[in-house]
Amino acid sequence: MKKTLIALLIAAPISLTLSGCVVSVGGGEDGHNFSSDFDDREYGNRKKIAKLALGASYADAYTHLGVADFTENYQSNGDNIQVLFYRTHRTQKDGLTTKDECTYLHFVNGVLKETGAGAEHMRNVGG
Repeated sequence: MKKTLIALLIAAPISLTLSGCVVSVGGGEDGHNFSSDFDDREYGNRKKIAKLALGASYADAYTHLGVADFTENYQSNGDNIQVLFYRTHRTQKDGLTTKDECTYLHFVNGVLKETGAGAEHMRNVGG
C-alpha cells in the first residue's frame, strides 16, 4: 500500500503537467510538413520580386529578398555580372530547390537589368 501511494504521489503531478501536450507527427497529405513552408517562401519571394523595378540596385534587392538560393558572379565584356536565383514555384514535389524552380534577377554592374524564369536563364547561358 505504501509503494502504491508513493507511486501515485509521483505520477499525479507528472500526468497533470503533460495533460495539455499535443505531439504532431507527420504533416500534410503526403506526410511532409515542409510543403507549406516552401509555399509561404515562394509566395513571399514572388511578392518581393514583383515590387522590384528595373534599375534597382543589387544592395536594395539583396536587402529585401535576403540570401539567394543560387548565385552566379562573372565578368563579361568588362562588366560585372551578378545573377541571383530565388525559389518562386515548384516543379517537383521532392523538397529540393533547382534553378528551374526559381526566378532570376540579372544585375550588370550592380543595376537590375532583367528578371525571368530560372529555366529560361539556364537555356540562354547554356547552363
